[in-house]
Amino acid sequence: MKIPFFGLGKPKLKYPVVESRGQDTIDKIPLPRKVTLFLKQTDVRSDDLILKIGEEIKTGQKLRLTEENDNYLISTITGTITEISWHTGYLGQTYPAVFVDAGEEDQWSREFNEIDKKSLPDAALKFLSCLPGAPDLGSLLNVKPALNTMIINGTDKDLLVRVNQLTVKTEIEGLKEGIEYLKKITPASRIIIVVPPDLRSQAEQCGAEVKVINVQYPDTLPKMIMKNVLGRVIPPGKNCEDMGVGFINAEAVVALASAFTKGEIPIDKILTVVKQDGTSVNVRARIGTHVKDILSALRIETGWGDRLILGGPMTGHAVYSEDMPVLADTDAIMVQDREQIIWSSDSSCVNCGECIRACPAKIPVNMLVRLLENGLYEEAAEEYDLLYCVECGLCSYVCIARIPLFHYIMLGKYEFAKIEREEESHA
Repeated sequence: MKIPFFGLGKPKLKYPVVESRGQDTIDKIPLPRKVTLFLKQTDVRSDDLILKIGEEIKTGQKLRLTEENDNYLISTITGTITEISWHTGYLGQTYPAVFVDAGEEDQWSREFNEIDKKSLPDAALKFLSCLPGAPDLGSLLNVKPALNTMIINGTDKDLLVRVNQLTVKTEIEGLKEGIEYLKKITPASRIIIVVPPDLRSQAEQCGAEVKVINVQYPDTLPKMIMKNVLGRVIPPGKNCEDMGVGFINAEAVVALASAFTKGEIPIDKILTVVKQDGTSVNVRARIGTHVKDILSALRIETGWGDRLILGGPMTGHAVYSEDMPVLADTDAIMVQDREQIIWSSDSSCVNCGECIRACPAKIPVNMLVRLLENGLYEEAAEEYDLLYCVECGLCSYVCIARIPLFHYIMLGKYEFAKIEREEESHA
């Protein structure tokens, strides 16, 4: 990572590239004795729950929390439900958490294997919305109007992460099969895979249109891919799906193939674990495994003041407990030694302009943050391009006053969306 000495250019942050054999090995984390499963759905009441404490469940079993809502979890172990509670996560979002104690060995549910695989879109929606590596496959299949382009990300969104690169390099046959299934379950007429230059030859074997992109951050973020690969800029307040383009990770495409060929729903997640000394290791763990179990298996010790981050250094979220579980979209666990942490400050902006130079969307961040600090979210969106942000975190990275600009922006987007929803409900 390099920042120009004179501050006249943008920081040049390079993604790591999988080069040697040692970098593409994956360590298996032992089966945990307990898992925690999250359902990212906020409208569940305890009175409506149909899952019960003490209920025995099987690996791969579909778990619906209520009769009225179609959202579901997939059990990743065989065991007994010991607790159902509500977890408060990023930006204050609250959703149900199901705690399961593992049995001696896996007993697989046969629900998925017994459905009619000829109706692929329906089968995918009923059981595969929570694929490892997928943000939400169900939303991609249900979006209206239907998607016309699917982009498979064969790169990794954040720095230090190697999950999708590993997939392209080591799972090319699975990727090829997954793309064929993807063609059957999605109406998209164009399927593109984006990869770094080193993986072009592997990608060309998978049967999708190949686009090579720069390995400089933040070029692998979806909105940057939209601009640099498709030549399209997302309007403020819109997302890629609104423009007819869906994104899915290479890992999720391989998981899709595995589900239909093996008849078992994939329950393992590949992730990169970054240690305090900056070295990293690739691991495969059950979804729902607690962070502490992964660190223990790798003999990584943490002390008072160390920081745990789910995700990479630019866009990851710090967590307050090692009991946090690995989710279907967790690509990395980063451990920062307390001596390495650069703390945020409540200092005032010094108008150096570094954030503006670094911003790929050309947002006047120095003016935007003044409104966000004072809770003027609507003005920030209307006057200073809050909704144009591509969420790369470069502004915070270069800020010499150490203002948590990225967090202000994410909070601003969240609060502005709440205001809009409230206005729509009263319209």
